[in-house]
Amino acid sequence: MRRLGISIYPEKSTLAEIKSYLKKTSEFGFSRIFSCLLSVNKPAEEIKKEFTEINEYAHSLGFEVIVDVSPRVFGELNISYKDLSFFKEIGADGIRLDAGFSGLEESIMTYNPQGLIIEINMSNNVHTLDTIMDYRPNKYKLYGCHNFYPHRYSGLNLEFYKECTRRFNQYGLKTAAFVTCGDKNAFGPWPTTEGLPTLELHRELPLDVQIKHHIAMELVDDILISNCYPTDEELKSLQGLDLDLVTFDVELVEGIPEIEKKIVLEEFHFNRGDQNDYFIRSTQSRVKYKGHRFEVFNATDKIRRGDIIIESSEYGHYAGELQIALKDMKNSGKTNVVGKVVDIEHFILDELKPWQKFKFRLG
Repeated sequence: MRRLGISIYPEKSTLAEIKSYLKKTSEFGFSRIFSCLLSVNKPAEEIKKEFTEINEYAHSLGFEVIVDVSPRVFGELNISYKDLSFFKEIGADGIRLDAGFSGLEESIMTYNPQGLIIEINMSNNVHTLDTIMDYRPNKYKLYGCHNFYPHRYSGLNLEFYKECTRRFNQYGLKTAAFVTCGDKNAFGPWPTTEGLPTLELHRELPLDVQIKHHIAMELVDDILISNCYPTDEELKSLQGLDLDLVTFDVELVEGIPEIEKKIVLEEFHFNRGDQNDYFIRSTQSRVKYKGHRFEVFNATDKIRRGDIIIESSEYGHYAGELQIALKDMKNSGKTNVVGKVVDIEHFILDELKPWQKFKFRLG
């Protein structure tokens, strides 16, 4: 089950601000928390008191809490990888190792008697994970989570991100990546405030578009907002968003007939298995509405990338088939352009695979 999550930074926010944020996001369906110990510089007892209160409140709202740590933090807090009771005492459900050990230690940690999840860094395409797996970890307690990148232009490129993530997918592990909210004053654990995404191409995109892209790629399970705090408008853009299949925001043409409108907004869509370079094809509507007369009403001279098409009855047995154009092309005169995917989401079209399901909502 895919989940949405948030990040909190107790050293940079008041307790009241954090609790208010947890309450609000729980009402929007968020259920996972990334909490950071890397940038905290306080005595162990003070950390324990502060984090325990936050984490207990988070649990009361149904959140899972994973705390970001490293071998350095282990040393500063005098914690051994053989005894993780400190993290259980502060109410964490797991720890994320920003930097790891040799592989054996991580595998041993997954059998900790406290039942804590051990999450490892996914943003390096190296054999660290393979080494951990060679040491026979409890894979049901082993997660993967990407980094986020506060410095502009330092985020992962798309192909490298996919390579790193597939390394974890092959073992069937639960995975996560970060998206960024757009407020220029939004902060993370470090002083730089230039957005905080995993993928560089997401840095300037709206929050909902970043999430849709991750859903379309079908690579990670959980999608976490990395910085604080998203605006109410950003959170509202996620309301009702289907986390199981990609949703495209669309603009429909004026005067679209009722059946064509129903096909776009209400029918179940999936890309045909025999993929081509020009269209995403959803063909079930031509079966359901066989016998209906689809008149030619908006056969534009040019079909452009992102246009949503429903074939007219002039195309014979293709009548009623819905397509999304992947390239600009000439219209035969038989094809109705009934709307378009909003421009900012055109790049997501490239991620749709054969048989992948999708839907539309009015933008």
